[in-house]
Amino acid sequence: MGFFQFLKKNKELIPLVVFMTLAASGASVCSLWKTDVIIDRKGNPEPWETVDPTVPQKLITINQEWKPIEELQKVRRATK
Repeated sequence: MGFFQFLKKNKELIPLVVFMTLAASGASVCSLWKTDVIIDRKGNPEPWETVDPTVPQKLITINQEWKPIEELQKVRRATK
């Protein structure tokens, strides 16, 4: 029995399937528009080099102060 035949038999599941399909497609499209998602691997092969250490990235922080880490700053200066 195919999927559509199953839905014809159980018509009460049609709205559930429609809403779940819309939610899944909307979530995937929304995730592609976010600026913190990197899709272009060829144009920016090392995206971690452009991250500002003073700006929190994908973290939940409550009353936390962001300061640059001295060891990372020394490594960054040494590699430039």
